[in-house]
Amino acid sequence: MSDLINKQILLKSRPVGEPKESDFALTETPISQPGEGEVLSRTIYLSLDPYMRGLISAGESYAANVELNSVIVGGTVSQVIQSNHPQFQAGDFVLSGNGWQTYAVAKGETLRKLDPSQAPLSYSLGVLGMPGLTAYAALLDIGQPKAGETVVISAASGAVGAVAGQIAKIKGCRVIGIVGSDDKRDYIVKELGFDVGINRKTQELDAVLKAAAPDGIDIYFDNTAGVILETVLQQINLGARIPLVGLISEYNAISLPHGPNLRPLLIKRALIKGFLVSDYQHRTNEFVSDVAGWLKSGQLKYKEDVVVGLENAPCAFIGLLRGENFGKLVVKVSEDPTVV
Repeated sequence: MSDLINKQILLKSRPVGEPKESDFALTETPISQPGEGEVLSRTIYLSLDPYMRGLISAGESYAANVELNSVIVGGTVSQVIQSNHPQFQAGDFVLSGNGWQTYAVAKGETLRKLDPSQAPLSYSLGVLGMPGLTAYAALLDIGQPKAGETVVISAASGAVGAVAGQIAKIKGCRVIGIVGSDDKRDYIVKELGFDVGINRKTQELDAVLKAAAPDGIDIYFDNTAGVILETVLQQINLGARIPLVGLISEYNAISLPHGPNLRPLLIKRALIKGFLVSDYQHRTNEFVSDVAGWLKSGQLKYKEDVVVGLENAPCAFIGLLRGENFGKLVVKVSEDPTVV
């Protein structure tokens, strides 16, 4: 066991604007041994998510910033190598927060055992993990969709938006998705069943949105803020609800952008509420049961964008913030023994 080498990606410097590969450093170090109540595990899949951009910056965030020369945080699916915790044994698969590294030691109470017969292991980082719970809880608890209502989703082909849009369809809503390419527009309409797809880069958003939602917008599931939010606000209905789950348009900004005109929120008595998935962990069991059922029945579809090799995580993460990924972005760090 002592001859195992742990590869880690550290934060070398805090990005200014768009991250650069030089902001990250790949290092190798001997693995640590688990203490009492701890588990040593090997990373199989690493999740890459937009929220990580805020945690590697110098600005205040909702969670602790990554320290310089420290391993970058991130959700992982891992296999237990050695356990000093009674609930885990070697060979178990676990959902963990081991970050950008090939091996990690963690306290057993921070891990959740996974059943590989329920779904592919990597799904626990996406549709059955944090992004899926974000879509599920933000839409159902804040958006409170009702059959016949019109729902608009930004970043609609992404890990969160694609699930939120499909759940809205399951609840009987008319769903409009905003994306950044024709391929993504075709995907959300033809594969996921959205009623309308809008390419924000090639179509005039205000006019197309008015044509797609002639009776106004009841729910805006906001992953981006910025110009899209500003446009949507002009078309919201009385009593509209806006789950604010992401600020993708601002993550690489050097200075804060000008905010939208919030006057329609007052006039339309709309609800806009910030969402942090950590506040909704109590919904996990219900969420996994519902979403796993929808996946099994075919009511919900899921797409992954898999990058192979921990060393490729920085480049993939930079591309994620540019919108280059297509589906939930994960890094395959080591072989998945459940895949034949």
